[in-house]
Parts: sequence; structure tokens; C-alpha cells
Amino acid sequence: MTKNARRAIPGRNGPGFLRRIAPGLLLVLAACRATPPGRIERAVVAQVKRNITIGGRSLRNPLPSTEEIIAKGLDLFSRHCIACHGLDGQNTGVPFADTMSPPIPLLASHEIQMYTDGQLKWIIENGIFPSGMPAWAGILDDDEIWAIVHYLRHLPPKGSLGAPTFYESIRSNPTTVPPPMTAGTSR
Repeated sequence: MTKNARRAIPGRNGPGFLRRIAPGLLLVLAACRATPPGRIERAVVAQVKRNITIGGRSLRNPLPSTEEIIAKGLDLFSRHCIACHGLDGQNTGVPFADTMSPPIPLLASHEIQMYTDGQLKWIIENGIFPSGMPAWAGILDDDEIWAIVHYLRHLPPKGSLGAPTFYESIRSNPTTVPPPMTAGTSR
């Protein structure tokens, strides 16, 4: 069909054509709209992760839960984990925590605390692809990971340890501070 022949097809051009296809276009656009998962979707995903995809369920922490071990866990956490989780494990002072997809979880949350110690070790050791959680196997040894697990079980209140100091230079430099998000913009 030539270009001129297409123009001659009645009803294809003009406002009538647009009125006929508008409902279909709206349906397609509405179907493409990304929305956060609902309560049921989040619960199903949490159950799948807890019971299927996250290994280590039966592993037991061989280290005693002493103040010394928890302090060692805090020290290791503060050297390896605070960039994403903050010092308190609750994203305090982490400027990108809410804008990640998926968002960085609060480690004191019920969802995270419901994992067994073995599952927390498995997550730290193997990471979670494609969430951004890296694998620490080969960087941290088993005892170090188990100490971090003990620290995760004894997290301090949100904000009580302050913000990681390495973000201070980013927050105070106007060239590195992102502009505030405005309504209607996508992330």
C-alpha cells in the first residue's frame, strides 16, 4: 500500500480515529504503570525468600552471644556494611536507601529478623542477586559473618549511632547533593 493510498482510507485520519483508539491506548498505558507491590504480594515474596530461595535455614550459630562477640560484629558491620545499612542497620544517614529498587531493608524489621541465624549468614556470605546485596564470601571468614549475625540480633535503636561520617562531605557539597525529587518525576 502506498503512502497516498493509506491517507485515503476513510476514518484512519482525523479526530475520529484518535477517539476510537484512545481507550485502547489508555488501557495499555495503565497496564504499564509501575506500582509498588501490595501487602499480599510482599507477604508472598517474603515467604518464598524465607522458605525457598534463601539457604542456610538449618545452620546454627556456633559463636556464643556474648558482649565481646556482639562488639566484634558491630566492628565488622561498621567496616563492611554501613555504606548501605547505616551504623544501626536501619539506613540512618544513607542518602540513597529509599531510592534503590528494591529499597534497602531495615535490618531490625520483622521481615529480616524472621530469618534464622543460618539464613542471615547465607545472605551475608552469598549476597542476593539482583538486589545489590554483595556476597562477602572470601572477604569475611565464617566467624566474622557469625559475629555480624549476632550484631544483627542486637541492633541499637534507629538513629542512636548517628550517620556514617563519609556521607557528610557529600551532603555538605552542593555539587554532589541531588536536587529534591518533585512530584511527577520518575526515579
